[in-house]
Amino acid sequence: MLDSAMSRILVSFVLASLSAFAADVAGNWKATAEGPNGTMSRTFAFKVEGAKLTGETVSSMLGKSTIEDGKVDGDAISFVINVKFQDNEMKVNYKGKLSGDQLNLTAETPQGEITWVAKRGS
Repeated sequence: MLDSAMSRILVSFVLASLSAFAADVAGNWKATAEGPNGTMSRTFAFKVEGAKLTGETVSSMLGKSTIEDGKVDGDAISFVINVKFQDNEMKVNYKGKLSGDQLNLTAETPQGEITWVAKRGS
């Protein structure tokens, strides 16, 4: 049986190893998507603590939203934002995958899916 100090070291090592495999999405991202009225833009400011993803996103059309229920799992992320559009509040679910310095995101809205491509930037 492991003693207490050895157990803590082992747990710390395992947690550090798991964090090493998490996608490095922390920081600022600029995203674009094609919509029915042309190109849309949005910025994301992600913060990561272990497997928890937080931050905010800003759209020129919908304004600022807080990232909620965010998760990082390997190179995949997911989160939810709440937006107000034409006096209607709606929840938008995002799922994405990191590939180098590009983040491919799908936003599930009540009107359908929107595909975003985000690149690291300010």
